[in-house]
Amino acid sequence: MQTEETPLAVTLVIGSNRHGRFGPVVADWLLTHLRERADLTVEVVDVAEVHLPTTLEPGPEAAAALAAVTPKLAAADAFVVLTPEYNHSVPAGLKNLIDWHFGEWRAKPVALVSYGGLAGGLRAVEHLRQIFAELHAVTVRDTVSFHNAGAAFTDGHLNDPTAPDTAAKTMLDQLVWWGTALREAKERRPYAG
Repeated sequence: MQTEETPLAVTLVIGSNRHGRFGPVVADWLLTHLRERADLTVEVVDVAEVHLPTTLEPGPEAAAALAAVTPKLAAADAFVVLTPEYNHSVPAGLKNLIDWHFGEWRAKPVALVSYGGLAGGLRAVEHLRQIFAELHAVTVRDTVSFHNAGAAFTDGHLNDPTAPDTAAKTMLDQLVWWGTALREAKERRPYAG
């Protein structure tokens, strides 16, 4: 049995697989925050490294891709999903990864971090809230969003980290609370949803 002091296993999902993507810059900043916390252990799933087929038909190709990624999702107590906004919504690669899994998200919390232009990826975040609700996952209320992300970072470092660092702490505190509460609840009574 795990205790409240047992660190939560958090999987960071990097949700873009476009060539020249900005996601790794934000992911490096985010990983610093995740790894400095004693109440979290971190695993990374990068959709650019997961080559799932675009049809949801099981087969050898799907089985091979799922063999590498599904255990990482299944072992997580909680998730942080990092997403850009493509065409006012979620990147196709991220949606594909989500759709290939069901039980792995179930009764677990999800924190959302977004980046983009003027909207900062927030339209993708709102779509992800609906998607994860359908999968019986709980999204935490606070997010971190980088508007005009390219201008916010210089050489991989935030120009002014004050507000994003504060937002990340709040978001991760909420994730830890939900992750601990749901982990303890599932130990007492399996989720029946």
